[in-house]
Amino acid sequence: MALTLLNPSGLPRTDVYAQVSIASGSKLVFLAGQVAWDAEGTTVGEGDLAAQVEQCYLNIATALAEAGGTFDDVAKLTVYVVDWTPDKMPLLLEGISRAAGKLGAAPAPPATLVGVAALDVPAHLVEIEATAVLD
Repeated sequence: MALTLLNPSGLPRTDVYAQVSIASGSKLVFLAGQVAWDAEGTTVGEGDLAAQVEQCYLNIATALAEAGGTFDDVAKLTVYVVDWTPDKMPLLLEGISRAAGKLGAAPAPPATLVGVAALDVPAHLVEIEATAVLD
């Protein structure tokens, strides 16, 4: 395994992500920000944050598979959410949970959540970029 996820004492522990990711692999994979497009470029879940988060995670898994990896290889995620407010957290977590169920994994690498005014396409509510490390 190229990654070790840690939650050091002295830092808050969350159920959503680990605080630290230690990479020992030799192949870095940088994914472009993934939005809620299907393979044909159609927006999935228009107006539905949970559905769009789920699609972003599934797209990340698809890209990682092409590179020879899985969500277990993700060292860091950055999540950009349009007009973020804390009351949107349950929808974000629902989308992650649904994707985890489909992927058979509980993706919990370190993550940064950033509220943004807009994304490239007005129908997109979220964009997620990932960095992975493979052996």
